[in-house]
Amino acid sequence: MASESGHPTYKHPYHLVDPSPWPLLGAFAGGALVLGIVMIAHYNSWWMLGVGLAGVLATMFFWWRDILKESSTAGLHSPVVRLGLRYGMILFIASEVMFFVAFFWAYFHFALFPDHVSGSAAATAVWPPAGTLTFDPFGLPLLNTLILLLSGCTVTWAHHALIENDRKGLITGLALTVFLGMFFTFFQAVEYLEAPFQFSGGVYPSTFFLATGFHGFHVIVGTIFLTVCLIRALRGGFTPEKHFGFEAAAWYWHFVDVVWLFLFVSIYWWGAGEIMPH
Repeated sequence: MASESGHPTYKHPYHLVDPSPWPLLGAFAGGALVLGIVMIAHYNSWWMLGVGLAGVLATMFFWWRDILKESSTAGLHSPVVRLGLRYGMILFIASEVMFFVAFFWAYFHFALFPDHVSGSAAATAVWPPAGTLTFDPFGLPLLNTLILLLSGCTVTWAHHALIENDRKGLITGLALTVFLGMFFTFFQAVEYLEAPFQFSGGVYPSTFFLATGFHGFHVIVGTIFLTVCLIRALRGGFTPEKHFGFEAAAWYWHFVDVVWLFLFVSIYWWGAGEIMPH
């Protein structure tokens, strides 16, 4: 039995999705992306990476477009379905937490046991390794910390404005959060350009760039996520009752904030060595 919109009506609260090509195409695109990384590392060939990246981006765009259409179709995203989406986002963020645990594990392994660094003598081993200049934690790192903390406030302001049906507050808060995310990325790029070490300069640069670099990537993803929410907000796509897409973006952004606080305290401040000259 079908409803007037053409979608079938069910005697249960779950949404059975229509057949979609995006999971299969996304799997092939993801495989091409990984293969492209391998080809760059071994053969310095970039074309496969371009194909894989284009496929992943296209899959993301069209798949999310279909989900947005579903969310605006009456009866499809029932309360039970929205609860499932929340569980899915929570599990995704939990997997991201474990992703960063691996980087912190590597960093603290060498920071607490510097004699495990290849070529270090147990009696003279220190962390950071001798001769390594580090950033002043109260320079750009502190500025970026303040930027992210402020962005957490603005995204929360936007959320409360949405609940109160304050459309102007929602758009203003989201716009400020997006701009703050862009500022953070800009200052992170400046910091990398001024870095006194290279990625291939040993275990300290490797752990530093992996942890902070992947966090920077997550900031870019979160900024894009919030930009899409801003566009939807401008088009009236959220209501006080139904706005899980915005909630998911806000959860993700708060996760990014918390990870950065751990990075700032452990790597920039606690792990600081000889500060590079300004």
